[in-house]
Amino acid sequence: MSQWIEISTLAALADSAYERFEFEDIDVLVFREGSRVYAIEDLCTHDGAELCGGLYMDGEIECPRHGARFCIKTGQALSAPAYEQVSTLPIRVNDQGTVEIKLDTD
Repeated sequence: MSQWIEISTLAALADSAYERFEFEDIDVLVFREGSRVYAIEDLCTHDGAELCGGLYMDGEIECPRHGARFCIKTGQALSAPAYEQVSTLPIRVNDQGTVEIKLDTD
């Protein structure tokens, strides 16, 4: 089962930046680009390191450990040493500006 969980407001998220959110079973990075938000798991597919702390620029985040880059919109691995994509999560902004993420609750 999945449910939408309120995590922030669009106004509280810095534009062209990201913020880390911790949940019981997953840690997530939420990126804001203007009025759009994206969410990926905070986990490099190369060696399981956190992506948090990595350079974020032009829709990509770079793993601070070995430099693998990932697309924040699709999760696609863009450079070695990572070859597998990182998981993305459904995220939305409602009419009131509240940011919600969809998590599996099983």
